[in-house]
Amino acid sequence: MPCCREVNNIGIVQTVAGRMFSIAWGSWLMLPFLLAGCATWVWRETPPLKEATAGQLTELLREREAAIQTMKGLFRLQVKGPGILLAQRMEGAMFYRRPNALRLQGFNHVGGSLFDLVLADEVYRLRLPGQVFTGRLDALSRTDTIGRPLQLSVLAVSGAVGTAAVSKGEVVSLSEDGDLYRLDVLAPGSEGLVRAGLPVRRIWFERQTLQVVQEDRLTGEGEVEVAVRFEDFRPLALPVKIPAPSTEVPAAASPMLKPFKVTIQDGQGQGTLQLTFHEIVPNPDLKPEDLGAATGSRAPARAAAPAVRYGSQEGEAELQ
Repeated sequence: MPCCREVNNIGIVQTVAGRMFSIAWGSWLMLPFLLAGCATWVWRETPPLKEATAGQLTELLREREAAIQTMKGLFRLQVKGPGILLAQRMEGAMFYRRPNALRLQGFNHVGGSLFDLVLADEVYRLRLPGQVFTGRLDALSRTDTIGRPLQLSVLAVSGAVGTAAVSKGEVVSLSEDGDLYRLDVLAPGSEGLVRAGLPVRRIWFERQTLQVVQEDRLTGEGEVEVAVRFEDFRPLALPVKIPAPSTEVPAAASPMLKPFKVTIQDGQGQGTLQLTFHEIVPNPDLKPEDLGAATGSRAPARAAAPAVRYGSQEGEAELQ
């Protein structure tokens, strides 16, 4: 009997050894294929975080603001919230001229006009089907329940054009927030002094690209009135210009990036607004009628819609 046990043990050992040899041999045979698969995987190094001061960031905002004099674009507008009279999803067109001329138009899925908003020197003209409203922009929210969404639309478009620069008289405070910089713009006191710890704006810069990824507008009590998030940054093709002689590379020579997705959360509880751009054209030549300018002494006629074509596929649009 002991001999039989020894024979059985030897057979088990031989079987296990054979299986291990088969596994090892199969692994060697698969090695070239595994290496070929690894060759297609490319490891990308995360860009390092950039260092910047508060002065450099405020100057960067001024440079980006000055780089855009005019702009036009096509976008999709989605509005979510209680009591919204506007269509919750529509197509739109925008025309902008610095410093304070803006036109926003909204269309339904077949190209019919839903609204036409013209701004100039803080005065607005809002055309709805069968109605026309005029007044100051700061009173736009009093126009039933459509005013607040349109105010948010103006803020969203202005953010896509470029985050408003910090004036030289304003005091700022810079802090690090992980991979972000947070620039607080502080409110001036009654005697020109700064009330410590009371910002009116908070601007977040992504530290790898120094792009603005979020801005909060705050109330006098320090609560968030509106929060704007910027995503999907894409380079824009700028018109070719002959640079002035200089020993340094101008800031405008670097690719201009603009967010193609802007989301606004209303701190007053009136919903969320999202702009998704199909196309952004920087510094085009604009005509007065593009901005809704009226001619003659008569009451302004209904502005004509821009040449917009909507296709069957989502997002297919053309702006001329």
